[in-house]
Amino acid sequence: MATMVHEAIPVIDLFAGPGGLGEGFSALNQSKSTPSFKIHLSIEKDPIAHETLELRAFFRQFPHGKAPEDYYQHLRGDLSRVELFGNHPQAASAASREAWNAELGKVDSAEVRRRIRAELAGANKWVLIGGPPCQAYSNAGRSRNKGKLDYVPEDDPRQYLYLEYLQILADHRPAVFVMENVKGLLSATLNKKRIFDRILNDLQSPGEAITREGRQSSRVRGGYSIYSLEQPSIFGSCSLTDFVVHAERHGIPQARHRIILLGIRDDLLHAIPQTLAVCDAVPAREVLDDLPRLRSGLSISEDSPDSWKDWIRSAISRNWLRSIKGNGQADVYNTIVDTLDKLRAPRIDRGGEFIHRTSEIKDSSEWFFDPRLGGVCNHSTRAHMPDDLHRYLFAAAFAQARNKSPKLRDFPIELLPAHRNVEVTSRGGIDFDDRFRVQLWGSPSTTITSHISKDGHYYIHPDATQCRSLTVREAARLQTFPDNYFFCGGRTAQYSQVGNAVPPLMARAIAQIVWNVLR
Repeated sequence: MATMVHEAIPVIDLFAGPGGLGEGFSALNQSKSTPSFKIHLSIEKDPIAHETLELRAFFRQFPHGKAPEDYYQHLRGDLSRVELFGNHPQAASAASREAWNAELGKVDSAEVRRRIRAELAGANKWVLIGGPPCQAYSNAGRSRNKGKLDYVPEDDPRQYLYLEYLQILADHRPAVFVMENVKGLLSATLNKKRIFDRILNDLQSPGEAITREGRQSSRVRGGYSIYSLEQPSIFGSCSLTDFVVHAERHGIPQARHRIILLGIRDDLLHAIPQTLAVCDAVPAREVLDDLPRLRSGLSISEDSPDSWKDWIRSAISRNWLRSIKGNGQADVYNTIVDTLDKLRAPRIDRGGEFIHRTSEIKDSSEWFFDPRLGGVCNHSTRAHMPDDLHRYLFAAAFAQARNKSPKLRDFPIELLPAHRNVEVTSRGGIDFDDRFRVQLWGSPSTTITSHISKDGHYYIHPDATQCRSLTVREAARLQTFPDNYFFCGGRTAQYSQVGNAVPPLMARAIAQIVWNVLR
């Protein structure tokens, strides 16, 4: 019997960020002659994230495992982006068409419709993916805005960005859509009404919802059924919390909880989707332990391996270390003393945008590892305030001794930061108690968010001998980005991209569910 040949199902990716959701869909069956899905258009407003998106689109223009050596030379810093694209003009042109740097809601809607129609070329079975920017819905975002006297939630334009997603659903009627957003959407309100209720009802009938908003749509009729990926349930007969996907339950080394909605067009209702498979938790050690050891930097004094060692080792003469020995933390004291005794500056020092392969870099899992890369990219450390290095030392040693991250109340007084919230926390006020958070070797990490671009206090490396926060590559590993996925821009921009992304490995599992529905 002849083997049935299929064409890759088109995918349109909105609010794409660096492309985590699209990467997962693209990766499904990518080793076969024809992958299951192909990204036809990704739309992202941030110019730096768009650079990352376009570079990855270039990489995917070639069959799996057949990217040109030039691509790897670019990741190693041996070839510029201009030279790379100039050497492969056809692939570069296709990548430029696929990755569109545009802001939905501001770019002309007629141009959006035109480009989507051109890319779909009349396809009936295709997939819309993405999630409107979530800062206005997140608990952290609402907490920050609460104290601003001039902040009016109803006037925040981010509250309405989902209408751009809704508009495309109404205009183009994809067979399936996947919409991702923060868990805070469950409790967010607008005009004293819960936003999530409105969004779910609107997604069921996009054309009618768009018409109520005073917008025009080419297709008013037809709707969708909204399914949970976590529980075998459908909107209308389930709890709203069923739409929250717990990434750590599905093979992701991170406790990331996000709303993910799976919408299926009404004419496909014979296809009831599966839920995400549940598997054993993947600890952080499994994805971090093979990366090269690095040291942190010193931000306001001489930064060298020797000055770094001297500053950390100065802890041995500090009052705070002596105080914890007789304060019920002898186990932490012993761990710190042992750490200081074997402290060595790593051979690779603070790393870099590319680290050539050394004996320290092992072959990791097939998903992450690319033998053609010849090293590790986006793996350089931050510089920290000298006092923070002692806080990181204490926190990582505490976690090693007790298998949990310390709360602020566990820190010796001398190490408490000079922050107004520290005093309030000690009186039982604002929740500032986990200001310094260590990722544990034996557990999935806490959620990697865009806050990692601000400071590293919530993302302390579990190895006390490195005394630092996570690098971009380590955060990307916890987010399950392959090692040959390069993040463009400065380190702050790289962190933001990683923190805002959907884990590609989870996206691939979602893609499998969608593929089963559509085939």
